[in-house]
Amino acid sequence: MPQQDLSIARQRVLVLIGSVSMLFITGGAMFMIVVALKDMATDFSWPREVPSLAFSLQFVGSGFGGLIMGRVVDRWGFGVPALLATGMVSVGAMLVSEITAAWQLYMIYLIMFGLSGQGALAAPALANISRWYSEHRGKAVGIVSSGQALAGIVWLPVFGYVMLQIGWRDMFFWYGVFSLCVMLPLCLIVRHKPPPPKPLSKTSESKVSAGQPIIPMSNNSIQCGLSVAIFGCCIAMALPLGHLVSFVTDRGHPIQNAVEVQSVMLLSAFVSRAVLLGLISDRWGGMRALLIFSLAQTIMLTIFTITHSLWALYVVAALFGLGYGGLFPVYTVAIRDHLPIGEIGRRTGIVFFVGAVAMGIGGWLGGYLFDQTGSYTAPFLLGAGFNAANVILVIYMIYRLRDVLPGKLVRV
Repeated sequence: MPQQDLSIARQRVLVLIGSVSMLFITGGAMFMIVVALKDMATDFSWPREVPSLAFSLQFVGSGFGGLIMGRVVDRWGFGVPALLATGMVSVGAMLVSEITAAWQLYMIYLIMFGLSGQGALAAPALANISRWYSEHRGKAVGIVSSGQALAGIVWLPVFGYVMLQIGWRDMFFWYGVFSLCVMLPLCLIVRHKPPPPKPLSKTSESKVSAGQPIIPMSNNSIQCGLSVAIFGCCIAMALPLGHLVSFVTDRGHPIQNAVEVQSVMLLSAFVSRAVLLGLISDRWGGMRALLIFSLAQTIMLTIFTITHSLWALYVVAALFGLGYGGLFPVYTVAIRDHLPIGEIGRRTGIVFFVGAVAMGIGGWLGGYLFDQTGSYTAPFLLGAGFNAANVILVIYMIYRLRDVLPGKLVRV
């Protein structure tokens, strides 16, 4: 292997490791409020809608951040967004430990955890790694995105234990100190820009210029379709993600069991991202993988509403995790499969913006409908309905793109 190619391969692996590590650490900020939701609401005499809205605002903020940072990644690489996210998430967690009013919690989650935290990491990290890998792209995207699922596996039990020992305020503060110390060195690892794409061969250029085969959907139509699709699946996804711990305790089970149920869901999500996403999308393409994961999530979210016993909750959570885990990051693979490589950061940012807004709506909707009905049955069934609409749209797009799915045409 030439020395230059060896250097690029080494950088590629380092960026992969650094990216998954950063998503793992910042994923803790997302899950802290899931564990602290009931205690925080009790301390301030808030309805559950208040911390639920904070949880939702981080997704809304991250969507706007992804729109901005997608362009930054296309132009300057991943280093700038990574450094911004490091400071904002770490300091934001420390500030949560001092809040005295709901608006302070909202601002921290919207701006620091969302806009300049997850917004500078989630979509930019996946868009960035998809440009580093031409082969095994689905596997690389899956590994990086598995950092957030791994965060739930590791952080949820830790937070469940720590909160019982020192309270939710100190839990937020010491998490912020830890994330700042660990993530600053990681910024040096992920700062490298990906190499330019290799030019097409003359044979490939002639086929594309000859118009064979004809593209059945324009770039903007594909992006629009993916944006509508991600809206439906993310509303459904946010409901168990933000409310599963409370859902399980409402079924009469202790909080430690509830945290374990969500950890099982996230363990399955980790397996889905680290293993299944690459296997399915690299073999059948991002669109078909999107359909498979969407179907699994729809079915399992519906089954949650009729599940009461603890062992059954573990099983349903595990199966839901297999669908949910691969669903969000597979959009990056679908975008890379069908849209120009030079626009990956911008287009991923747009699609993930819609998904983030939907996550915010779904997370808030769970708390709001619970306060109205006293149960999570209505929000879970509503989420399943949105997810079913997503499935129908993805089937339509697969039908339209059947002649140009991966392996038949590569867009440049």
